[in-house]
Amino acid sequence: MDERERLSRLSLLALHKRREGLTKVLPPLSEILRGSLMERYMTCGNPSCKCARGERHGPVWYLSVTLDQSRRNGSTVPADQVEQVRRWIENYRRVKEQLEKISDINRELLRRQKTRGKPKQKTPR
Repeated sequence: MDERERLSRLSLLALHKRREGLTKVLPPLSEILRGSLMERYMTCGNPSCKCARGERHGPVWYLSVTLDQSRRNGSTVPADQVEQVRRWIENYRRVKEQLEKISDINRELLRRQKTRGKPKQKTPR
């Protein structure tokens, strides 16, 4: 049974309570970040550096964000902020997941309002 079918079996009160519960467990919206955190090892370009012989510099933490299909944006993340960035990225994932669930509930509530508001059709005799 898919989520839409499960929602259709709940009472209006249960739907409202579920939606309210989902909004209460949202992470703080000031602590979300969309992107991917990557560990990278870099070469500096200096021919006499150890990285020119294969020992790269790093690890360097890098935040990558897709802006649209053809553009990405990236920046380095200081080592002391890596855990915070990880939490914020996880919060983004959780917010997105919770918003999808809330949206599903709202669609079900809207569907019920539409069907409740329609007058019943009389059958021709």
